[in-house]
Amino acid sequence: MRPKTKNNEIHNGEIMFVCVCMVVLMLAVIWNIVDFMLHDKEEAINNSFNPRQELLASQNIRGSIYSADGEVLAKTRVLEDGTEQRYYPYQNLFAHVVGYSTKGKTGIEFSENMKMLTSHASLSNKIQNELNAEKNIGDSVITTLDVSLQQVAYDTLGVYSGVIVVTQPSTGKILAMVSKPDYDPNEIATIWEDLVEDDSSSVLLNRATQGLYPPGSTFKIVTALEYYRQNQKDVSGYYYSCGGSFSKDGNTIRCYHGQNHGSVDFTRSFAKSCNSSFANIGTSLDIVSFQNTCRDLLFNSELKLELPYKQSRFMLTTSDVTDTVMQTSIGQGKTQITPMHLNMITAAIANQGVCMTPYVVDRIESATGSVVKRNSPSQETVMMTEEEAAFMTKLMTEVVLSGTASKLDGLSYTAAGKTGSAEFSENKLDSHAWFTGFAPAENPQVCVTVIVESAGSGGDYAVPIAKRVFDEFFGKN
Repeated sequence: MRPKTKNNEIHNGEIMFVCVCMVVLMLAVIWNIVDFMLHDKEEAINNSFNPRQELLASQNIRGSIYSADGEVLAKTRVLEDGTEQRYYPYQNLFAHVVGYSTKGKTGIEFSENMKMLTSHASLSNKIQNELNAEKNIGDSVITTLDVSLQQVAYDTLGVYSGVIVVTQPSTGKILAMVSKPDYDPNEIATIWEDLVEDDSSSVLLNRATQGLYPPGSTFKIVTALEYYRQNQKDVSGYYYSCGGSFSKDGNTIRCYHGQNHGSVDFTRSFAKSCNSSFANIGTSLDIVSFQNTCRDLLFNSELKLELPYKQSRFMLTTSDVTDTVMQTSIGQGKTQITPMHLNMITAAIANQGVCMTPYVVDRIESATGSVVKRNSPSQETVMMTEEEAAFMTKLMTEVVLSGTASKLDGLSYTAAGKTGSAEFSENKLDSHAWFTGFAPAENPQVCVTVIVESAGSGGDYAVPIAKRVFDEFFGKN
């Protein structure tokens, strides 16, 4: 037998290295395929350049979209000449959440595109259709949307631009989603050229998930939570004397319309939405801890939403000057949030700190009504402890009992919430009106978030809108 040589050992080492590299490469390819099947498959098929869509469309008539109570929100009509036409019975009402399937696809028409182009008809039915040169009926999408809630939200928002989002805190079900300005998806082919040529138009934007706004005083929810955490869950020693403004390092924050709130403790500071007090609170916070709390609440984070969305932004850093810290603590400065994200934070408070993933599709059914797939509630993240959620609920209940959302007091149901008036221009009189809250306060069943663009104060404009939605919900239930 030939003795081993140094060259043989080197040669064997090279073979082993190549083998290891090949195994790693094969594992990488397998992982890539698995990741595609789990996460990117539908996105690839929904891509307008994917020829498989045309193949499925040639075999199947696009399925319908229904509300939770069985109302048709979108369906395909076959005309006498065989032409297929997508029809939206409610016109503008569900424009952004249902979307359109002409000139591209948006909303549910996009997210569930593959499912509606697929048919789970029986084999015998498919054979019969093949023999008759007829198409199969595609699967239908049953949503979580409530027509009456959507109608009330739409009508109450009226001529204003803005958003109303209504969800079920314990499950994440989206019950209503209104975004204005809107459009009639039946007319999308007709108005398309005008829309794309108008650079200033944002009609097609779903403001609920893609509209970024300064949160204004609704952000005091976050500031209050951070202060509660930094003070070991004891805010009983906090008092502030509000004279209508707060100044530090040559910078001044004023209360809304120069209101003087007098001597306020922590709860009253929150209930009256005292800017001066919260600017004072903000300057006492540890910025790194503040960043961590915002991370817990999913700022600058990816969400698990079915619909296209933008990430909310919290930009405060340890190098920022006092004025930026003060502005950020009252929801101004560089912070931006989507109404959907604010609703998620509010719903987490209502749900003992657990944020459920919002979803709008309840199930997929075949043309004969058999369930193909059913979506179940899933947890997005734990935003805060149960104790912290109880503390925030107490603060938000006081906003209704003695603060800026008093129009919700004395009703057949209890409510908890936070208002906001968010400045968005150099003119300090211009502000978006916010409200976010839930009811009943002691056993939350529904969460409502409202923003009315350029309207004024949240207490004057957003709260009455939320009240109409709450009234409709509890009137039905």
